[in-house]
Amino acid sequence: MPLVVVGISVLVLLFLMTRLRMNGFAALLLVAVGVALVQGIPAATVPDVLSEGIGGQIGDTMLTIGLGAMVGRVMGDSGAAQRIADRLLEAFGPRWVQVAMVVTAMLIGVTMFYEVAFIIIVPIAFTLVRVTGANLLWVGLPMSIALSTMHSFLPPHPGPTAVAATFHASVGHTLFYGLFIAVPAGALIALVWPRLPFVKAMNPTIPKGLVSEREFTDEEMPGLGWSLLVALFPVVLIAGAAVTDMATSGDSPVLHAVAFIGSAPIALMVTLLLAIWAFGPRIGRSLADVSASCASAAQAMAMILLVIGAGGAFKNVLVEGGISDYIKDATDHWAISPLVLAWLIAVILRVALGSATVAVVTASGVVLPLLAGSGIHPEIMVLAVSCGSIAFSHVNDPGFWLFKEYFNLSVIQAIKVRTTYTTVLAVLGLGGVLALERALDALSL
Repeated sequence: MPLVVVGISVLVLLFLMTRLRMNGFAALLLVAVGVALVQGIPAATVPDVLSEGIGGQIGDTMLTIGLGAMVGRVMGDSGAAQRIADRLLEAFGPRWVQVAMVVTAMLIGVTMFYEVAFIIIVPIAFTLVRVTGANLLWVGLPMSIALSTMHSFLPPHPGPTAVAATFHASVGHTLFYGLFIAVPAGALIALVWPRLPFVKAMNPTIPKGLVSEREFTDEEMPGLGWSLLVALFPVVLIAGAAVTDMATSGDSPVLHAVAFIGSAPIALMVTLLLAIWAFGPRIGRSLADVSASCASAAQAMAMILLVIGAGGAFKNVLVEGGISDYIKDATDHWAISPLVLAWLIAVILRVALGSATVAVVTASGVVLPLLAGSGIHPEIMVLAVSCGSIAFSHVNDPGFWLFKEYFNLSVIQAIKVRTTYTTVLAVLGLGGVLALERALDALSL
């Protein structure tokens, strides 16, 4: 049974990494090869399947994470990240630093991918930790939870947008309705989770090389205006492109140019060039010093990228092994509410495959025939599938490894923190979807 294979593979992976202390990159590849052979993928094609998975995952994330890490390190080494962190502390106070991170993450995360927004905001979180002496998870976890919620629940992120197209739902209405679920659910979990005893017991350190350990005086730091300009520059470019795409249709050179500039790699590359000048020659730092900051960030990212790439290989083996088709066939005739069915199929696929995008696209195909005669608003059905796709993030999810490595957690610790919060978010999301559908039905009477 394919789901048994998935379960055993996860247990083997945990054993290799926790008991045998095997490197995450090597353990993921080893388990991926084993699953490929058990699932009947021809041995001669296994290397191609692994390469395709690694290439697809690294292709999606390397430019974003690499460029974002360089921007963050340049800002950190110049004092710009500390300037923003100090301003947040002044505005919210040390007592409300978590609220500051949630507000920042939700504003930035509405239109930006989880990985992109994470890379942009995390240097500020690291600096706040260093300045305040707070626990890393106390400051960073609310940010991650808020970003996870925005990314998984709402368009224009890829999963919800793809499902909206399948159901012929309005992207704008889906975003509007989704905010009523995502904002309260995300804020609630973001503020509750760091206070749970098993989370408070963890005290990870900031990974080496990702943030400057120097504490700057007020005179040494660049101005707040320049610091915010560089931090928000990619947000404006990417959000502008997303809003333009949602609000316009057609095919023109201007729209192509906006989409090009607003793509995450290009926006971050332009931001890096701006950061190099703004926090280099403009304030008297040599280009050699700025280049050293970029090199330090790249070295710190090497193992993180390898682990994320291996996670992509594991995910691709599960997809190529036919597990998504098996789940689709097994759930085809379940006689339950279409909303609950859509959510549940997305959850099962998420657990089995790791990819939220694959989960929502497959789940939408299964429940599409039920939508026509159900009377359910298509936008609500989009949200049901999207909410399910966030559940049970674990070792076959590349985002799990990004979270684990940046917060310097063990595998077991990451499962305790990330797997639990994503699952509770999914359950709250389903409750919100069911309540919202009832409210819309009542208003239409």
